[in-house]
Amino acid sequence: MTTVIHSVRLVDDERVTPDAWVAFDGPVVLRTGTGEQWRTLAADAQGEAIDGQGAYLTPGFVDIHGHGGGGASFDDGADAIAVARAVHRAHGTTRAVLSLVTASIDDLAARVAVIADLAAHDATILGSHLEGPFLDPGHKGAHTEGLLRAPDASSIDRLVAAGRGTVRQVTLAPELPGGLDATRRFVEAGVAVAVGHTNATADEASAAFDAGATLLTHAFNAMPGIHHRTPGPIIAAMRDERVTLELIADGVHVHPDVIALAFAGAPGRIALITDAMAAAGAPDGAYELGGLPVTVTGGTARLDANGSIAGSTLTQDAAVRLVVVGGLALPQAVAAVTSVPARAIGVAGRYGSLNPGAAADAVLLDDDLRVRAVWIDGTRA
Repeated sequence: MTTVIHSVRLVDDERVTPDAWVAFDGPVVLRTGTGEQWRTLAADAQGEAIDGQGAYLTPGFVDIHGHGGGGASFDDGADAIAVARAVHRAHGTTRAVLSLVTASIDDLAARVAVIADLAAHDATILGSHLEGPFLDPGHKGAHTEGLLRAPDASSIDRLVAAGRGTVRQVTLAPELPGGLDATRRFVEAGVAVAVGHTNATADEASAAFDAGATLLTHAFNAMPGIHHRTPGPIIAAMRDERVTLELIADGVHVHPDVIALAFAGAPGRIALITDAMAAAGAPDGAYELGGLPVTVTGGTARLDANGSIAGSTLTQDAAVRLVVVGGLALPQAVAAVTSVPARAIGVAGRYGSLNPGAAADAVLLDDDLRVRAVWIDGTRA
């Protein structure tokens, strides 16, 4: 069936096109255009015409790093995943990589296998992200220290095999013993490697990028900051055109002025992630993250043990609003939740775009950048 969404301001390919329309042919984008041509197309195909009433239409959002929502965590099985995905889908996230916190290798293998089973039947699930256990204890954040470990070949192979091709991303600290070898091994298996939860110097981070790492996990958080004599992994990532920097734009993890600095320093390479835990889309209160008690107050999640930030309660539409209020142009903000994260995990063109042939995923936003409607594979969600 052909569906035409017309009379919109199309935000794609880092520009805004007024009086635009997009035609879906079932689950894929058929054509885009401007003006009144949509009328002939809709009539010839006897399809559905939807008046966008001048709203913004963007590609569906792609979140490559999130842990849950709606009171549920992605670590907790298929039912919990369904609950959390529904929350983020309503906020425009049409495709997502499901992030898993540090656990034993046995538990992680079981969890990536569950995600692999779900991904085989639900194409909105792009696979899994292993945020641990190969992390620096000194920058563990909300991860259980006793489960952290250096990477080894057998553990890597087991996790990759359990995912059956669906482990999309892994975060690791490259300065750990075997860190660079692990980076190469994951990359050879088709997994995007992110430097994160790390004490790496700039040189150590650069060595990881040379070994194939292409991401920086939630930049500025759980890593050395920028110092004028010791620039650290953030500057190494900003200066390397091969690297995409994740950012949590909730106004808590990173100050808006620093977010603006990151976009200026790495244009076209910032991916706005949620890093959302179970409390996203749910009330304040007591939660757990990876078995660690967390209290959410005023939408900010912190570990009970030491007050460390424990994920976020962010949704991607809220991230877009924050960076636009901070002065970023809307096309660049939209790219940071669509084409940039899609490129970072190797699904560019198929997702994060409304060009012909791409998946018919779209988000309709009002003037305040709040979600009015979501389409996935051409069907309104």
